[in-house]
Amino acid sequence: MRSLLQAAPEGARPRLPPLSPPLLSALAGSPSSRLPGPLWWLVVMESEWERLTLAFSRTSMFPFFDIAHYLVSVMAMKRQPGAAAEARKNPFSSWFTAMLHCFGGGILSCVLLGEPVLRFLANNTNILLASAIWYIIFFCPYDLVSQGYSFLPVEVLAAGMKEVTRTWKIVGGVTHADSYYKNGWIVMIAIGWARGAGGSIVTNFERLVKGDWKPEADKWMKMSYAAKVTLLGSIIFTFQHTKHLAISRHNLMFLYTMFIVTTKITMMLTETPTVSFAPFEDMLSRMLFGWQQQFSPSGKKSETKSSFNGTGSSTLKPTADASDKMKKKHAKKTE
Repeated sequence: MRSLLQAAPEGARPRLPPLSPPLLSALAGSPSSRLPGPLWWLVVMESEWERLTLAFSRTSMFPFFDIAHYLVSVMAMKRQPGAAAEARKNPFSSWFTAMLHCFGGGILSCVLLGEPVLRFLANNTNILLASAIWYIIFFCPYDLVSQGYSFLPVEVLAAGMKEVTRTWKIVGGVTHADSYYKNGWIVMIAIGWARGAGGSIVTNFERLVKGDWKPEADKWMKMSYAAKVTLLGSIIFTFQHTKHLAISRHNLMFLYTMFIVTTKITMMLTETPTVSFAPFEDMLSRMLFGWQQQFSPSGKKSETKSSFNGTGSSTLKPTADASDKMKKKHAKKTE
């Protein structure tokens, strides 16, 4: 047990409450006393959990997870109507659109923070990797890459790995915004959200420049599942970064990533286009904006209006009959 605790990294060692001297001597390997079985098992499990989440948070996204992100993004672009024909007709325009799909979140965050928009071009390795994936997807003989990607296990694996990169982008955006605005949690939420789900807004701007944008077909104001779950993650990581959420970052990264990966895979396997947050949204809407409806006398007013309408219609009938009789008498007199 002592060797296990010593072998763990400094940040991965469990943060336990102070133990009594007999328990400390048991952990140190003293033969005079022994640690109780349940508590010893709790210590081991907590230590292993910390090591797992810490190792997960230190996982590098390059190259495998970045490849999955570029593959999913470019394949989503290719499946749009006319994208393949446009790539053969105007390869540069197609390549530029693919780069916006791959690096749209970073570009949008640079715009919001006043940084150079072409900053993403400084990473030559990622640009070349994304360009290579764009080329083999659009110009591979017999369309082998697209056919291989259409195999469900490959598509599910790539989509799950892409969701892992979403967590890293949110955390990177929140941390980067904090370097500009200390404890500016609204800015941190906005930049984390832009990094994680800003590609749709950037691609809409690209369609506007190309002349393909249509207001009636644009749905970016209607938040998709990816935008909602990214906003939720940005809020959570901002609260954790500002010490308002009592949880370590590596634990939160692991739990949030497992949630979004599991949800995405479930959506793909069940062939559901989105996961509805309607129950949570309705509950939140009633808590924040439903007080006026509960205490307003709108129901009573509607009832009184309906009663007035009923009596008014009944009283109007005899007057209408009397006016008709008067008209008939006047007509007879004129004759």
